[in-house]
Amino acid sequence: MLQFNENGDIIGGVVPLVDGGTEGFKGNSRVIIPGITACIECNLDLFPPQVAFPMCTIANTPRLPEHCIEYVRAIQWEQNQPFGKNIAIDGDDPVHIEWIYKQSVARANEYKICGITYRLTQGVIKNIIPAVASTNAVVAAVCANEVFKLATSCYPPMNNYLMFNDAQGIYTYTFEAERKEDCPACSQAPFSVEVDGESVLQDFIDYLSENARTQMKAPGVTTIINGRNRTLYMQNIPSIEEATRRNLNVKLKDLGLQDGQEVVVSDITSPKPTICKLKFII
Repeated sequence: MLQFNENGDIIGGVVPLVDGGTEGFKGNSRVIIPGITACIECNLDLFPPQVAFPMCTIANTPRLPEHCIEYVRAIQWEQNQPFGKNIAIDGDDPVHIEWIYKQSVARANEYKICGITYRLTQGVIKNIIPAVASTNAVVAAVCANEVFKLATSCYPPMNNYLMFNDAQGIYTYTFEAERKEDCPACSQAPFSVEVDGESVLQDFIDYLSENARTQMKAPGVTTIINGRNRTLYMQNIPSIEEATRRNLNVKLKDLGLQDGQEVVVSDITSPKPTICKLKFII
């Protein structure tokens, strides 16, 4: 975790991070100099949303083996409840996977769809993307090379993101990902949050939990009102949670919060508090 002084300058040592990952025939590697180059949080917008099959397709016009498997997982399991009421699917239980596999084959035969296997069924249920040894080897070699450069200073490290794809031939591309000046992870800039002027504190808590950028689990909110530090809500300490629970249904403005005010949010998902700057909208 970076530490800053009162002037916003980084103090203490900066430990470089070399990161790599693969997904089938695709991979990436990057070198992160905390506080200097883009961090993982800065680049979250680069990643596409997780693929989800439209419900209308899997229910009415399945075309792929995956559509049949997803239909059984999302609809038939709930309707049939094959192993008892409220029993959730366990992707590691071969009995559960076998049942889904057989039902998927039956639906696939109905629509003349081929290609359903036990392994594919488990892959869809557990969202497994097969690992490709050659892709893993290339990305691991890139990461090891960058560590060697950083450790020996024999050559400047990569600046700072590399994409790799060997699905059709071999393709690589290196570019400099921009660092976000308001990144909540590697900067001290407040995270701007737009909220309805009539919203209550619970709405703000829900936003922090559901927003793709924050994804907090149990946010606690404190701020300074009239020169005094005030805890508006704290979930992790039972006594404080009980004392501040009544604030959840109080409007933000009635709690003393104003447009442009900064609040400090702490959560188990982050090693340091997040500073949020409220922007009231009408």
